[in-house]
Amino acid sequence: MEGVRSFLLLRKFLTSDNVLKNIIVNQNASKERIADRVSIYRNLSSQKRLSTAVLNKISSKTTRSFSDGKTIMLSSSSKTQSVADKPKYTNGLINEKSPYLLQHAHNPVQWYPWGPEAIEKAKVQKKLIFLSVGYSTCHWCHVMEKESFENENVAKIMNDHYINIKVDREERPDIDLVYLSFVMASTGNESWPMSVFLTPDLQPVSGGTYFPPEDRWGHLGFKTALLTLAKKWKENPQQCLEVGQHVIIALQQLSVDDNLSTVVLGEGIWDKCVQKYMLLYETEFGGFGMAPKFPHASILNFHFHYYARDKSNPDGKKCLEMCLYTLTKIAKGAVHDHVCSGFARYSDGNDWHVHHFEKMLYDQAQLVVAYTDAFLATKDEFYADIVYDIIKYVNRDLRHESGGYFSAEDSDSFPTFETTYKKEGAFCLWEYNELKELLNDKKINDISYLEIFCEYFSINEEGNISPITDLRGELVHKNALIIYDSKEEIIQKFNLSTEEFNQVIKDCIKIVYDARKNRPRPDLDTKILCSWNGLMLSALAQAGQGLGENSFVDDAIKTAYFIKKYLYDVTTTTLLHSCYRDDNGDILKMKNPIKAFLDDYAFLIKGLLDLYEASFDRRWLNWARELQLKQNDMFWDSKDGGYFTCSAEDKTIVLRLKEDHDGAEPSGNSVSCHNLLRLAAHADKSDEENGSEKKRDMAKKILVAFAKRLNDSPTALPEMMSALMFYNDSPTKVLISGGRSDPRTLEMVRAVRTRLLPGRVLCVADPADTPAGMSDILLHHVKPANVGPRAHVCRRYACSLPLTDVKQLENLLDETPAAVAKK
Repeated sequence: MEGVRSFLLLRKFLTSDNVLKNIIVNQNASKERIADRVSIYRNLSSQKRLSTAVLNKISSKTTRSFSDGKTIMLSSSSKTQSVADKPKYTNGLINEKSPYLLQHAHNPVQWYPWGPEAIEKAKVQKKLIFLSVGYSTCHWCHVMEKESFENENVAKIMNDHYINIKVDREERPDIDLVYLSFVMASTGNESWPMSVFLTPDLQPVSGGTYFPPEDRWGHLGFKTALLTLAKKWKENPQQCLEVGQHVIIALQQLSVDDNLSTVVLGEGIWDKCVQKYMLLYETEFGGFGMAPKFPHASILNFHFHYYARDKSNPDGKKCLEMCLYTLTKIAKGAVHDHVCSGFARYSDGNDWHVHHFEKMLYDQAQLVVAYTDAFLATKDEFYADIVYDIIKYVNRDLRHESGGYFSAEDSDSFPTFETTYKKEGAFCLWEYNELKELLNDKKINDISYLEIFCEYFSINEEGNISPITDLRGELVHKNALIIYDSKEEIIQKFNLSTEEFNQVIKDCIKIVYDARKNRPRPDLDTKILCSWNGLMLSALAQAGQGLGENSFVDDAIKTAYFIKKYLYDVTTTTLLHSCYRDDNGDILKMKNPIKAFLDDYAFLIKGLLDLYEASFDRRWLNWARELQLKQNDMFWDSKDGGYFTCSAEDKTIVLRLKEDHDGAEPSGNSVSCHNLLRLAAHADKSDEENGSEKKRDMAKKILVAFAKRLNDSPTALPEMMSALMFYNDSPTKVLISGGRSDPRTLEMVRAVRTRLLPGRVLCVADPADTPAGMSDILLHHVKPANVGPRAHVCRRYACSLPLTDVKQLENLLDETPAAVAKK
């Protein structure tokens, strides 16, 4: 199985093979280390800690900043160019739909999209392929473009010696995964842009991430790497071909686990996982591990599930505490956009302060679920407010009017409409004098709004970003809004009432928001991905249930219809991976659309199951069932179990892998395991081919296929660890028979939805429905309409007697799965 274990083994293989060592370029040519460990503190007022950076743990995205101390002149996307400015160059990307590819369509590099034309040219011209993989909101992708891909001298080397292919990693995650496996194994780096040198038959021979244009500060320059590999290819192409074959064989061997388990793991393994997370937990600012810090929603999902299955367990209570503290600190951090809402992707600093500013749809979706769970566990409105905040952002800034959601907003933008270069964070950051001009004239009790705002959000006249973390000098005198002190401390300091303070902050945010609207916005990646929209669909459906907000469910329904209209091929009953917005705002598909991958199916099926439970419209459940069958046909490994990330149809993919890591997004196998167990709960046991036993058996085979990974590296798969608990406990099925408009039925539904019940399956059958309109598991529970609403709670394959009283239902639901198992 592909994963960290495989990366380490492959790396050992690559560095021990003399043939390979003669080919692979060393991206970090110097043995000198920039720093072993540096902690940075900067006091802006009293004892506020502003930024912490651990340089030897920061990825290459940060350390590579040493390559340049000047402002990088970043190119704009093709859509921001003046019509009068006719481009000097146009390459093979000009007809693509991906915003990222279009950003490079006027580079002097002769770029090609991934496809038969470029691959055939490499074979005919007997050239190596240079593959560059990135995405539109990636700051360092922009930097490498400006430094190298817009440089005519560098472009000449690339054009003379290579066939150059540009890939949007979000558009082609299958390509990205294969070559990322190689780059991680050979260099230890996982970041973008990803730069890989391939033989004409697409086998990797060398690679890295960001390269500065020249050799600098111990980093190999891009021109040096290009010329070195070109020389080796010219002098000994056979050696390069052998290297490529070695690498593919190694990856193939590592993708097959010779020590497959035959049993599903039990309770000890998720206890072990919790203990490991407790060691990783960072107690000062929350999160797991040190900087750079990501939200890692899958980890939070696992901890909420662990807590909910046994609320009396001290470790479970600790899991809840870690989740709540982390979510609180993230919400108060600068990664949370306090002015325009939503969350940035991650923080370079330990305290969620210094960060990159891109906003990704998948983060917003997963954080909606995490904050909804926090609200269900505590009934604290603070967490509900964050849910509303995120959904306000995505509906305002990332949504197409037809219901689909765009992928992301960029980290870089023009500081003013007059400037010709972009800076990171220009849209989000503030200088003190800007805020002074906006807020200083407004007062409450003779206290300036400015003073209260600056104290609350840690604003400093000199800026609140450490110059050591601003290695490129773009953030001088800038402030990122972050909350260190509690609201109560600020209220006490200024002798305000809670109502007065809240009104001041609300007024200030409105003023600052209106001022920010007058700045040039970051570029919007208008690519609409099935997988990420599936995550957003799920988030809206879950938030709608947990917060009792019907408008969120309506949004989810609109998104589901959008996906079915634009990302589903009715003639083949298969999903498509992406669609795009054209210049007129209309939705268009590619002439040769990209077919969906495992994540597209898995994430959408999850969303449809959640939407069914939010709407009780069986059409969504039926579509989920149909898609699951199609997913099984396209991706299932009938030999060893589990799903491949892509189908076998595209012959340009040199290796089919199974992703075994729940990272920024959960893996398709982890989500599919949950889906199969939920679908099994809905299915008829008597149906041998598609019934509950078949689906549960497939879920078991996933858990068996990944058992060694779960045992050896339990923190690598928190979402699957949650599925493992789900499998062992069996679902909590709540079956309600009653009129959907009957207040008594609705009160029973509310009792279920307002509780944190991971692994829950909720069904409602109206006696007025025809059998075809009911879920299979409800048919024998339906009673005549005159009996009144009744509920059954089923756990561990046993159902309760019918319940007619809401209080009885609540008491039964409050019995945790672990408690039920001990009976």
